[in-house]
Amino acid sequence: MHVDGRRATGALGERLAEAHLTREGYRVLERNARTRHGELDLVVVGHGCLVFCEVRARVAAAGGAGRGAYDAAGPLESIGPQKRRRLRQLAREWLAARCASAEGDGEDLPSGVRRLRFDAVGIILSRDGTLLDLEHVEDAF
Repeated sequence: MHVDGRRATGALGERLAEAHLTREGYRVLERNARTRHGELDLVVVGHGCLVFCEVRARVAAAGGAGRGAYDAAGPLESIGPQKRRRLRQLAREWLAARCASAEGDGEDLPSGVRRLRFDAVGIILSRDGTLLDLEHVEDAF
């Protein structure tokens, strides 16, 4: 399988990140969670945390293998201050839409959740879609 285009690379990266998080004991609540102003890649729960996870996938440069073999900066370096602010806003929207308010509408947070967290998963793929590297940063921002 040749990894073509940003959408295909992103979708494959999200599937690989989801599989990694599941192996690490997290349960996926939503994939590509839409809010009024955008989309959260993965919303998961586990280890006492509700986690909003941003996934960034890149294809390695031709002939490269592993970390440092991609054309641009590492995948996680692309999550700058503006993107972080936007993700926080999207998380607020997600929470407002899904969690109980004082009036009692909406849903409660999953049981056992003691804190909210923003994680990032950076993925490097070969040109044929093989996973070369996966970096999961808990509490990334």
